[in-house]
Amino acid sequence: MTQRKAPQTGAGEDGGMMSLSGHLRELRNRLIICIVVLIVTFLAGIHFAPDLVKALTAIGEQYGYTYIYVSPPELLLQYFSVALIAAVCVTMPVILYHIYAFVQPGLRKNENRLFVCALVSGLIMFVVGVIFAYRIMLPFMLRFLIDISEGSDIKAQVTVGNYLSFLMTIFIIFGILFELPVISVVLTQLGLLKVEWMKRFRKPIIVLIFFVAAVVTPPDVVSQVMVAIPMLCLYEVSIVLCTVLLKLRRRGPETEDEEEEDEDAADDGADD
Repeated sequence: MTQRKAPQTGAGEDGGMMSLSGHLRELRNRLIICIVVLIVTFLAGIHFAPDLVKALTAIGEQYGYTYIYVSPPELLLQYFSVALIAAVCVTMPVILYHIYAFVQPGLRKNENRLFVCALVSGLIMFVVGVIFAYRIMLPFMLRFLIDISEGSDIKAQVTVGNYLSFLMTIFIIFGILFELPVISVVLTQLGLLKVEWMKRFRKPIIVLIFFVAAVVTPPDVVSQVMVAIPMLCLYEVSIVLCTVLLKLRRRGPETEDEEEEDEDAADDGADD
C-alpha cells in the first residue's frame, strides 16, 4: 500500500497547486457560465412555454379535464414556471459538467470513475423515472381522479396552476425514486452503506415502500401496487449492483495500488 498524496483541488498554469484566489476565480467563472446558459435557455423557454403548457394539458384533456385560471396573471405565471423548469432541465448537463471539472483535479482515479458514473447514471435514471411517470403512472392517476366525479352533480374545474403543479410533483417524485440504485451504489462504494444491511432490513423496507406508495398515489390499491412494484424492483437491483461492484472492488485493490505507484513515479519524474 502506498501513502496517498494530498489531494489537489486544482492546478495552476505552471502545473503546481492553485491558490485560494485561483480556486475562487475558477468557481466564479464556472458559475457565470452556468447562469448565462440558464438565462439563455429560460428566455428561449418563454418562447416555447405556450406549446409546452399545451402539451402538458393535453395529457389530461384526453380524460375529460378542462382547465381554468382564477386570477389574471395565473396563466402567465405558469408560462414562466414551465419555462424555468425546462431551462433547469436543459442546463443540468452543463451544471453537472462544471461540477465535475471543478472537483476532478482533486480526485484519485477510482474516485474519478465513481464520480463520473454517479453523475451520468444519476441523470439517466432521473430521466427514466420521469418517462415512467409520464407513460404509465400519470394516465392511470388522471383517469382515476376524474372518474371519481362520475354519477354525481359535481364537475371538475381544475385550475391550470394546480394541474401543472400536480404533474411536476409526480415527475420529480418518480425521478428521485429512480435514483435509488445510484445512491445505493455510491453509498456502498464510500463505505457508508453495507449490502448486508440492505438484505437484513429487506422486510421493513418493503413495508416502507408500500407506505411511500400509498402517500404519493391516489387512495386505491391498484395505483399503490403500480408504484410499489417498480420501487421494489429498484431496491433489488440496488442490492445486486452493490454486491457485484463490491466483489469487483475487492478483486482489484492491488491493481489500483500499482496504478497509483506508477502515477506517483510519473509525477515525481515530472517534478525532477
